[in-house]
Amino acid sequence: MLNRETIREHLCSCIAATDLSFLSDRYEGKVRDSYRWNDLRILVTTDRISCFDRVVALVPFKGQVLTRLAEYWFAETARIVKNHLVAVPDPNVLVGREVEIVPIEVVVRGYLAGSAWRDYQAGKTISGVTLPSGMNQFQKLEQNLVTPSTKAEKGEHDAPISEQDLVERGLVSGERWSEIREKALALFAFGQKRAQERGLLLADTKYEFGFIGDELVLADEIHTLDSSRFWVQDTYEQLLRDGSAPQMLDKEPVRQWLLERGFKGDGPIPHFEDEHLVDISLHYLDSYSRITGQVCPIDLEPPLLRLERSLRKFQSEYSLNSAVGA
Repeated sequence: MLNRETIREHLCSCIAATDLSFLSDRYEGKVRDSYRWNDLRILVTTDRISCFDRVVALVPFKGQVLTRLAEYWFAETARIVKNHLVAVPDPNVLVGREVEIVPIEVVVRGYLAGSAWRDYQAGKTISGVTLPSGMNQFQKLEQNLVTPSTKAEKGEHDAPISEQDLVERGLVSGERWSEIREKALALFAFGQKRAQERGLLLADTKYEFGFIGDELVLADEIHTLDSSRFWVQDTYEQLLRDGSAPQMLDKEPVRQWLLERGFKGDGPIPHFEDEHLVDISLHYLDSYSRITGQVCPIDLEPPLLRLERSLRKFQSEYSLNSAVGA
């Protein structure tokens, strides 16, 4: 794994944004820059870190870690539901088939944490689900819950929505929602099983689904450190009894650091010192290893030049293969 000095040397080479106009116009999400080319969607995972629907900092190699994790989990779960992935031509790039995205964040929870805990504390339902009284933060739920939310515009907050409301509002048909719900729970159960084999708990995650024709497809990412909460299993029970937070492998420590400074998504973003950013980078790299059992391969080449070269090569090879197959 990379050392602190190497990471520190790359603090100024983070991918903040991309300009790959030879592909198409860019759509900028919170963390990914997206380009449509031919019948494909090219997703460039930058080094931006987003909390409370705001980009709060740039973390060296974060984009590579997320891309490698998504690639790992797409391969592991392909037998459960088909996914959009076509190729990974660069450490920061996923190429997927163009998908008609369902405008819903499909959140699955096994534990009471994050926004669900904050809503529970405020006496609210969790996407229309009423939980028993007297629960504690980080407590295991009686069963895994699907708690969807609407997909917010850039700069806005995702909003919880009940399963009944999302069908009644026409966001998705009842038949399609049943299929999405079934696959989301199956993916989550598989992720929990694999996590436990690695001494971890998959506490919650979010999925994006879409359709290619009538075929359901998993899109975007899966079980990454930005879309999921992973906790260390062997210390979980004792920390819960002590009233402490679990050991976290995801970006939740960054969220908590921001909350401690009064930041909940509005107003000025607290300043991240360089050494803090190095710590976050090391945290992501270590978390990858704990989840997969492997060391994350990191490319140290200047990323923007590498990105353009990798994608121009992919364009050329894909066009050639398409012409041969025509």
